[in-house]
Amino acid sequence: MSDEAPAPTDGAGGPDASRTRAGGPDQLREVVHAQGHENVSATHASTLEVTSDGFLTPAGDCILAVEADRVPAEFSEEFVAACRDAAATVTATIEAGGHSERVVGRGDPRLTFESERSYVVRTSDYVDDRTVMVGTDAAAADLDRDLVAALADGAEATLTLGVESP
Repeated sequence: MSDEAPAPTDGAGGPDASRTRAGGPDQLREVVHAQGHENVSATHASTLEVTSDGFLTPAGDCILAVEADRVPAEFSEEFVAACRDAAATVTATIEAGGHSERVVGRGDPRLTFESERSYVVRTSDYVDDRTVMVGTDAAAADLDRDLVAALADGAEATLTLGVESP
């Protein structure tokens, strides 16, 4: 068996999700492209969010990027199923303007990935249709301020969600 990653797929043969093998358990990934916005403040203490909305008001203190090109409802069934394992490790990596931050949390059987609007990462165990991971080690307020500044300057953003089952 090769350690090379197969060509990325979005579950329907497209380029936005992949399965990689790096000598350990499989890791599934989903990649989302979005845009920073002048109203990004990233001061929320328990969540962070990326939305497909094309606008952001100053009240949206957990939102890191807008105009996401994909929504949770479009993720592969395999990725969603893996995230529903309570023992799964789920990661969210946000990159913009040459800066990157990785947030680590876990899956939950209650995750639905039904939102057609946004992704929410939570430090708590609360779940709704937008939640993509719970019990995270960071929220918007914990992110590197240089990354936040790049997002507030309107930098292009990439959100990579990954999941590894035990």
